[in-house]
Amino acid sequence: MNAINKIQGIAIPMNMTDIDTDIIIPAQYLTSTSQRGYGEYAFARLKADPNFVLNQKKYHQAPVLITGSNFGCGSSREHAVWAIKELGIQAIIAPSFADIFTNNAKKNGLLLIEQSQSIVDNLLIDAEENELQLTIDIKAQTINTDYLDLALEFNLSSFFKHCLINGLDELDYLMSNIDSIKEFKNKQSNNTLFINN
Repeated sequence: MNAINKIQGIAIPMNMTDIDTDIIIPAQYLTSTSQRGYGEYAFARLKADPNFVLNQKKYHQAPVLITGSNFGCGSSREHAVWAIKELGIQAIIAPSFADIFTNNAKKNGLLLIEQSQSIVDNLLIDAEENELQLTIDIKAQTINTDYLDLALEFNLSSFFKHCLINGLDELDYLMSNIDSIKEFKNKQSNNTLFINN
């Protein structure tokens, strides 16, 4: 994964609730075990409507999606996260996310930010009426907008924050601590031998 300290750019307003993984990437496109090639099919059913937000050129490769509650519900397909990331989206802001989707997002370096319904509603209105520019500072755990002096704060686990900033997935993280793991294993082996003797 690529290291991420800040995410900056225009926000995509997708004012819908309960967007499930079959909406994000329909089942008929799950034809490969590769993580690549799903972006072009992301939200395929919704894109059939020429007025759908992602059909607007200005949102091509926009890094932030603002949407409604319970995003990512439905089946556990990890392909949904892969498809979203291929669109260039690095962070999603919503009132709530489905648990399985949240776990898949963390494994793939997609930042999910929960904000209150009222804050999300206001962001959606601003993004729909204007080209809302956001700066998400991962180290500071803040969101800055181009119209508010006050930064919005968000929660982030220290482990996932470390992984994002250093461009690590879970396996990378384990491998970066391999010497400590071996040292611990050796100590455990020595303690076992001492007890057995």
